[in-house]
Amino acid sequence: MTAAVEPTQQELPLARVHGERLTRLPEDLYIPPDALEVFLEAFEGPLDLLLWLIRRQNLDILDIPVADVAVQYMAYVELMRDLRLELAADYLVMAAVLTEIKSRMLLPRPTEDDTEDDPRAALVRRLQDYARFRNAGQALADWPQFGRDVLPLAVALPDLDLPPPQPQVSLGELLAAMTEVLARSALTAHHHVRREPLSVRERMSRILGQLTADRFTPLLDLLHADEGRAGVVVSFLAILELVRERLIDLSQNEAYGPIYLKAA
Repeated sequence: MTAAVEPTQQELPLARVHGERLTRLPEDLYIPPDALEVFLEAFEGPLDLLLWLIRRQNLDILDIPVADVAVQYMAYVELMRDLRLELAADYLVMAAVLTEIKSRMLLPRPTEDDTEDDPRAALVRRLQDYARFRNAGQALADWPQFGRDVLPLAVALPDLDLPPPQPQVSLGELLAAMTEVLARSALTAHHHVRREPLSVRERMSRILGQLTADRFTPLLDLLHADEGRAGVVVSFLAILELVRERLIDLSQNEAYGPIYLKAA
């Protein structure tokens, strides 16, 4: 008996170079420190960063502690530099503005002549305008947008050139038409006793001779009340026999409407 060989897990290659398996990194492999850069767009500009610092500490935008905010702002700018993030020139300009306002706030103010404006006034107005437009832009962004939240619905209909279907004629409607004709024939009944041979086949031939394939004929034109009850019954039986043999077609334009016949 031969001993069973236990399966072993082979080392997975890190990569394949020209078809060869590479299981460990080369010793002379050099990766530059700037090979990978990540750009984060956390803020849309210096005003956005400044507004975020103010709202994070629940500060009053009309009474900004410029010294504390300037220190936090500069710390964030230095952090972006250390992380090698793309830093726009606007951030540096805002840092200079905060430094100027901070220095002006540290200077002594004359007590008698109080006509000098607050150095923070211009910055406060810019922050108020930016917050107003930022909120308006966020409100517009929350609305449903065509192509993002609302998509057009287009359904392509098949190109079918079919004739309109004709209403189906039921046996009940035929019987109702026959009952109406029989009721009218009873009004013109007479007492002449005369025996007249009536043939269903002969009446079928006569009805087929009156019908054409390109024109519809009303059913009532084929049932003559002056022939009496027997003549109406024979004509009706002849029509039913022609329908059964598929020699004529029946049609009706609307419910409870007149019935038309034509040759098949």
